[in-house]
Amino acid sequence: MLTGKIRNQVDQVWEMFWTGGVANPISVIEQISYLLFIRRLDELQRTAERRSQATGLPVNNPTFAADEQTLRWNNFKDKDPDIMMDIVQNQVFPKIKALQNEGSFAEHMKDAIFMIPSAKLLDQVVQLLSAINMDDKDTKGDLYEYLLSKLQQSGVNGQFRTPRNIIEMMVELMQPKVGDTICDPSSGTCGFLMAAVEYVEEHHSKDINKPDNRKHFNNDMFTGFDFDKHMLRIGAMNMLLHGIENPSVHYRDSLQDQGDANISEAYSLILANPPFKGAVDFDIVAPDLLRALGKNPIVKKTAPKYKTEIDEDGVEIQVEVKTKGPTEKSELLFLALILRMLKVGGRAAVIVPDGVLFGSTKAHKSIREKIINEQKLEAVISLPSGVFKPYAGVSTAILIFTKTNSGGTDNVWFYDMKADGLSLDDKRTQLFKEGATPTHEQSNIADIISRFKTLTNLDNTPNTDSPEYIRKKSEQSFMVSLADLKADEVWEKLVDLRTKDEQAAKEAAAKAVKADKKPKEYKETNYSTSVGDDGEEYVLTQESAYDLSISRYKKVMYDEVHYDAPKEILKRIKTLQTKMAKGVVELEKLL
Repeated sequence: MLTGKIRNQVDQVWEMFWTGGVANPISVIEQISYLLFIRRLDELQRTAERRSQATGLPVNNPTFAADEQTLRWNNFKDKDPDIMMDIVQNQVFPKIKALQNEGSFAEHMKDAIFMIPSAKLLDQVVQLLSAINMDDKDTKGDLYEYLLSKLQQSGVNGQFRTPRNIIEMMVELMQPKVGDTICDPSSGTCGFLMAAVEYVEEHHSKDINKPDNRKHFNNDMFTGFDFDKHMLRIGAMNMLLHGIENPSVHYRDSLQDQGDANISEAYSLILANPPFKGAVDFDIVAPDLLRALGKNPIVKKTAPKYKTEIDEDGVEIQVEVKTKGPTEKSELLFLALILRMLKVGGRAAVIVPDGVLFGSTKAHKSIREKIINEQKLEAVISLPSGVFKPYAGVSTAILIFTKTNSGGTDNVWFYDMKADGLSLDDKRTQLFKEGATPTHEQSNIADIISRFKTLTNLDNTPNTDSPEYIRKKSEQSFMVSLADLKADEVWEKLVDLRTKDEQAAKEAAAKAVKADKKPKEYKETNYSTSVGDDGEEYVLTQESAYDLSISRYKKVMYDEVHYDAPKEILKRIKTLQTKMAKGVVELEKLL
C-alpha cells in the first residue's frame, strides 16, 4: 500500500526533475528505473552472499567484484550527495550499461543516458527509494504504478497508456490461466501483462506456487515486444517490480519481416492495444501479413522519373524524383500479425479504431472476412469515444476472437458501452467515491463482465441458454447471427452512410497528400432512399457484408410524442396575446 507520505515525496521529486530541466515524464521514470535497477543488483548479490555463507560455496559471477564494493547501493546511499553523484554518474552507471547477463532490463541499457541534473536531486530520489521496503511486492508495484500514472496526466506521452480500468476489464473477460503463454506485441509500459500477472496471482495462487508453474510464471508466461527503447526499459522494470524475476520484454519491430525469425503460433493469449495512427511501407512488412489483407507484397517497379534542376554552378542537372511506395494501416497489419502469432485455439482481446469495423477498402474487408469466416469471432464491445481523452477522441472497440483456422463464428455478442467509471471529457475524473461501487450509469464494466461470462459454459462451449440470446437489438447488448454479418443487402440510415462516406473521403485525401497528389473534392453521393417507420431516411446498401459497426445492427427506439390539435394550440396563443395586450395597456397608463 502506497502511503500519502510516499506519494507526496514522489510528487516533490517529480517537480524537482521538472525544475531541473527534465520535463519529459518518460525520462523521469527512466531515471528512477535506473536507480531501482542499481538497488536490485545490490539486493541480488546480498542474497547470493547469504546463501554462500550458509552453504560454504563461493558466489558465482558476482555483479560487484571485491574492488567494486563502493558501487553497491547500501555503500553509497548514505554518502555526501556530491560524492554519491560522482560514484553513480561516473562509475555505477557506466557499469550497468555494460551488463548483458542480468536479464531483460540490462538488455536495454546500452543506449541509456544518465540525466539526473544535480547531487541534491539524486540524494532525494535515493533516500525516497531506500525508505521503501522492496521485499513488499505490492508496495514497490504500487510505487511504479503511481509513477506510470504521471504518464497519463502528461500531455504528449499519455497515448502510451491504455486506461487501467479498460485493461483490467479485458483481462477479466479473457480469464488467463496458469498454463497460458501471454503476449502483447506492442507492449509499451507492459500494462496488459501486469494486469494478467495480478489476475493469475489472485485467481490461481495455489497452482502458481508449484515449482514447474512458478518457473513458467517467472520466465516464459509473459512476453512483450516494442521498438521504443525507452518503453522497453520502463516495461521491463514494471514487470520486475511486480515480481516477475526474468521478464521477457524484448526489442522487436513486430510488423517488420524477420524472415525465419517471424513469430508464428507461439502464444495462447494475446492482449493488445496496437498503435493505430500511421501507415507502414510495404517493403519492410512481412509478406504474409500483406497477403492476409488481400494485398500483393511484390511491388511493381516503375521506371524512375527525373526533373531538371540548376546546381550551385548554374548548370542544369537531372535529379531523380523520389516517389513514395505503397503503405498499409498499422492497425490492420497488427490484426493479421496477432492471427499469425496465436496458437490454434489461442484467444485475443484487441482494441481497434472504429474504422477497422466498417472500413470499405480491400484490406479492411479482407481482415474482417478472415476473422469471421476462418476464425471464431466472439464479441465486439464498442467503447465510449472519450476513453482515450485528452489525447485522442477517436472511437474504438474491443474485438474478442479465437484462432481456429476452421471457422466457428456463429453468433457474435455486441455491447454498446456508454460509461467506464470516469468522466468522458479531457479531465477523466472518477465518477464515484473511492471504495464505493459505481452504478450502471457511472460504469458499465461490471455489467459487461457478468453478461459476457454467461455466453459460455464451464467447458468453454457456447451457452445457448444465456439470456443474451433473447435480448432485443434495441438494448445495450445483443447477439448478431453469422447470417446477418454476411448479409450483403442491408438497410442503413442515410445519416450513418454519409458519416462513413466522409470518413472514407478523409482517408483517401490523406493518402493522396502523402503521395504528393491533389486530393479529390468530397461530393455527397446521391442515394435512393426510403423513409422508415421512425421517420428516418434509409438506403439499401450492397457492400455491407462483414460490417462490425454496432450502429448497423442496433435498433434505435423513439418515444412516441403526442401533440395537441392545431386549433387547441392556436387558442392558447390567442389567450397569451390577449394577456400581453392588456399588460401593454397597463404599462402605458403608468407612463
